[in-house]
Amino acid sequence: MLRLFISGFLLMTAMLAQAQQPHSQQPVYRFSPVNQWDIPKTAAYWNPIIQYVSQQSGVQLELKIGRTSADTTAYVLAQEVEFVFSNHLFSPERDKLGWKVFGRRTGPALQGQIAVLDNSPIRTLEELDKQDMVFAGPEAFVGYRVPQAELLSRGVEVNAVFAGNQNAAFAQLMAGKAKAVGSNSALIDGFAEKQGTKFRVLWTSESYLDLALMASSKVSTRDVRAVANAFVNMHKSKAGALILKQASESVGMDPNSHFLSATDKDYESYRRFYATAPMAVR
Repeated sequence: MLRLFISGFLLMTAMLAQAQQPHSQQPVYRFSPVNQWDIPKTAAYWNPIIQYVSQQSGVQLELKIGRTSADTTAYVLAQEVEFVFSNHLFSPERDKLGWKVFGRRTGPALQGQIAVLDNSPIRTLEELDKQDMVFAGPEAFVGYRVPQAELLSRGVEVNAVFAGNQNAAFAQLMAGKAKAVGSNSALIDGFAEKQGTKFRVLWTSESYLDLALMASSKVSTRDVRAVANAFVNMHKSKAGALILKQASESVGMDPNSHFLSATDKDYESYRRFYATAPMAVR
């Protein structure tokens, strides 16, 4: 009897432990968005969104960002994250890493721009030769690689200064620490509207879609599908729409901004850029 009792007790203990395992072993995926703003603003925008997506999808996400956009991309390249919001992964070498697009944010396509303050005496790109020009970081595709490719194609060599994020880049331009800024059209327009700053845009590139929601090949198809559905349908629920509105307003974005389905084919313009760009920015 004692032996039967012990055997039954051990069986019940094993069953309880097994019942608890799925919850304890639920994977926690790291989500790394490109640093479009400083860390507090980036966290204020993304934390409520990924908390909602986690609840709706049943897939746990947590925010992982570096001090700069280059630091954040370093996490991605080191395979320390599983989901990203980025456009840093479309070069031929990084294409081989297996990241797949599943969504994007609404809004018009972006153009790379080179701008100076409205009161600057500089009127042409050629006048920027040997001058300090500020960018968010070397990984910024539309804000650095596209403008830099144009400058190099014209034989204009600027002294590139990397501020870490776009807010800091604008601050350095305003403080007179650089003669021009490289950025994207949406961020320049948004900063001008919010701060009342007037820019003179010297050059504008062709259009590129905004950053892509992407998943690592390490993530199961089931989990990617669940996360994608939560992002894409977020604006359709009252709670989700409110979170999106508040998050967007916290960083000066369109309060109606939300997420759409997307595929790798939507980002072919990035791959065309890398096919012809100078080696220095590939």
